[in-house]
Amino acid sequence: MTQPTDVRGEHLRTALSLAASGVPVLPLRAGKVPFGNCRRCADNACGGRPNMRIPGPCTCPAPCHAWAAATTDPKVIACGSWRRAWLRASAVAYHPGGAGLTVVDLDNADAIAWAHEHLPATQTVPTTRGEHWLYLGTMTSANGVRPGVDIKSTMAYARWLGFGTGTMTDLPDAVHALTAAKPVAPAFTTVTVPAPAGGGQCRHRTPAFLERGIAMAEQRITAATSGVHNAVFRTFLAVLSTHGRCGCLIDAHVARLFTAAQAKGESARHCADAWANARTRLGL
Repeated sequence: MTQPTDVRGEHLRTALSLAASGVPVLPLRAGKVPFGNCRRCADNACGGRPNMRIPGPCTCPAPCHAWAAATTDPKVIACGSWRRAWLRASAVAYHPGGAGLTVVDLDNADAIAWAHEHLPATQTVPTTRGEHWLYLGTMTSANGVRPGVDIKSTMAYARWLGFGTGTMTDLPDAVHALTAAKPVAPAFTTVTVPAPAGGGQCRHRTPAFLERGIAMAEQRITAATSGVHNAVFRTFLAVLSTHGRCGCLIDAHVARLFTAAQAKGESARHCADAWANARTRLGL
């Protein structure tokens, strides 16, 4: 559903103001997710970095490529294709790493209590369910570093919710330590299921068959332009219905699917939930 005209105008004014202060911005559509790639840029055909499964950047005038679309150029932000995106936008987002910042995203009261006990005070911004703690400095982004805690900095976006309160302090070692203690790769669950009845060789173990299936699943997620949550779930369901009963899937396959989903704005928690729900639907 589109926003009222005055709200859409406010989003654009906010974006231009942030850009003027050196904060790279991008529009978000409903569901707090970025706009999908246009047809020209689908599957990084425009020359993005598909081998690294990282969106963009490219010279497309549309707000393509998720966080990599973030810009401080007012001519881009107010150009025709971006204006059309603002007409559908539900919020303004920014690239913390591009602004030299790290956001510690605290998703609930328990996470906030933990932060007060273990992290130095800094600028704090209220969110729908918790708080964003903003620090000066950048680092590698990571989701689920501990219960209810995500880190958003380089190669990530955060919703702009205002300036908050407090004085921003330097990024502490305690935040860096969170990713040192937990791998940055998305969390996933290894599929372990009984071997096929009859003891015959599983046809899915043909490398080309399995690789083609995983690659097609990645493309389906990447190409989703709306309803990303549902697209991810349906894709997980399709993969598991074909490959989930024979033990073919390994950690690397599931990680590829999770990475594709997170490039579209899904959190590690949402990926894990969608995977678990798909397994439950199929009785795995």
